[in-house]
Amino acid sequence: MDKSDSDCPYPGCFFCLMRDVNPSKRRPSIAKFFKDLPGEDDDGQVIPISGLWNSAMAQPSNAEFVDLGVFECMAALIWKGLTNRRWLAHDQNIFIPYYAAHIIGSYTMVVEDFAERAVSAGVIPALLELLRGRMTWVEQRVAVRALGHLASYDVTFPYIAAYGEILDLSMQLSVDAPEIVYTHFLQFVDKRLAYHCDLLTRGVGGLEVESRNAEAWASQLQCWSLQLINCFAFKDEFLSTICQPEYLIKLSGTWGGLANENSPAGVGLIRTLCHRRLGKQAVAECDAVIETLCNVSRSSDDWQHMAVDCLVWLIQDVDTRSKASPGSSFQSDFFLKFCFCQVLDKALLALIDLAELPTIGEYKRLGNLLVQNLVFKNEVDLSKKFQPRTRSLIKQLEAFHDRVRMEKNLPKEDVQIRLAAALVSKLEGNAYFSAGDIQGAATKYTEALALCPIKAKKERVTLHSNRAQCQLLLQNPEAAISDTTRALCIHNPVNRHGKSLWRRSQAYDCLGLAKESLLDAILFVNESFGESEGKGNSKVPRYVDQLIKKQMQAIWLFNEAAAKHGGVQCEGDEREGGGDIRSSSEESEWETASESEDCAAESCCSSQAEERQDHRRREWKNFRW
Repeated sequence: MDKSDSDCPYPGCFFCLMRDVNPSKRRPSIAKFFKDLPGEDDDGQVIPISGLWNSAMAQPSNAEFVDLGVFECMAALIWKGLTNRRWLAHDQNIFIPYYAAHIIGSYTMVVEDFAERAVSAGVIPALLELLRGRMTWVEQRVAVRALGHLASYDVTFPYIAAYGEILDLSMQLSVDAPEIVYTHFLQFVDKRLAYHCDLLTRGVGGLEVESRNAEAWASQLQCWSLQLINCFAFKDEFLSTICQPEYLIKLSGTWGGLANENSPAGVGLIRTLCHRRLGKQAVAECDAVIETLCNVSRSSDDWQHMAVDCLVWLIQDVDTRSKASPGSSFQSDFFLKFCFCQVLDKALLALIDLAELPTIGEYKRLGNLLVQNLVFKNEVDLSKKFQPRTRSLIKQLEAFHDRVRMEKNLPKEDVQIRLAAALVSKLEGNAYFSAGDIQGAATKYTEALALCPIKAKKERVTLHSNRAQCQLLLQNPEAAISDTTRALCIHNPVNRHGKSLWRRSQAYDCLGLAKESLLDAILFVNESFGESEGKGNSKVPRYVDQLIKKQMQAIWLFNEAAAKHGGVQCEGDEREGGGDIRSSSEESEWETASESEDCAAESCCSSQAEERQDHRRREWKNFRW
């Protein structure tokens, strides 16, 4: 470009064109810029692309660049990066495919018309090549994001669905994302691609920031893959592909994670599957999935309501419960009834503890809904298939609601007498507990709960929490989870009783459920030692700190990958003299990426892992869930 303006070294560049206040001149110039850019080989092309990225992120509904051909330009730039290695390795062009896919995803995020125009511009084949892994995982991340936005609109979904490979690839990514990021970036510290590090840190922070943000991006790659799959899950023709038992089991263990706590992750996709008859049947068949839903439904997880939705839909569906679909055989009818019994046997143990929640998700009074759906009337033969404990719980639930109606008509004096008797039993339970008779204390707390009026919620919270402590000492964590969950449901505000949170966290720890234990422990810290309680200067007890640290290590996103491929290796682990060997040449970086796939892990950098965990623990102390 020829210099002619002292204010800009490259007059006629994108930013010069944008400064033109006359739309009749600016728009044709920008359109020509978009048309010509893919065919040019000038230095500094990444600068206008990064400017476009900022604009797309800040104003995704602005139609100007869309009207002028931004989608055609970005698709062409992606293809150029895929086919022209020499151009890609020149200057900073290696960043361009990443930014181009990100720009497509941002402009298709909220405006359906933009998505249509993106499809017409031919972005899908280019994005699909990135999704296949033709470049690296950072490009896969933004490609799956963009394809997820395109798939979210009814008008553009058929174009995505026409490429059957997209569903298969996104399912694979949703499972393999942590391993891909671990082996291609995190594991070998001295082989990390420089442009990956620059994208992750934006020039701020060093190794620790790189590693932490890589975990966030791995979680996003996984969660955005799930969101893309979710679009397919609303269509019956794709359910047989998604509802494979092996995949559903892996799906149930996929969490939003520490770095992406706002994502519904696997539970959200399972909830979508439970909207469909085939999906519901497939979920009912997987004991591991039902068990996960039960655990999430009784936890501090932000997506607790999604797990409850799934369980309620499974037990309230009349077709799943007692009828076969049109044209079905006797065997399938029997199978559906059997599945329902199996689901109910497991789900009711969790749902019964939530019966007094004032609201959860779309349910205002969950207990009433459960009673309505657990009165089987003419389904006597079906109810005989339930486990004895399930039949007992159904009767307890009905008896509880009968008691609620009965107490409404009791004179106030009788209510006071019952409360006084309950308090006496509670004091006796406290005395037994102090004397070391834990079983006797639990029995007295049970007597007190039977006497205590339903409306005396404060006393019932204490009784359930005290009995939970007894169950912990008696090594009965399931019963402790039941009692603490009931206490948290009737506490005001809901799920904010500190002692119950801590006791349930311990109970989940006994069962090896690290995520549920961690969430309760974090909420306990926030409630008992947080600034909102005026205790911001209170020191978190060491035993609480140790449990949080333990669970954070247990749920680390890359645990499975590290166990499979070995620990993180620092500089100098493999070579004499150590040193940072990141190449300044993009071509050699590309070769390093390929070589790192076959490198074997030799040792774990324990000091770095400890530093990372300490940092994450400090973050969680200050986190307000």
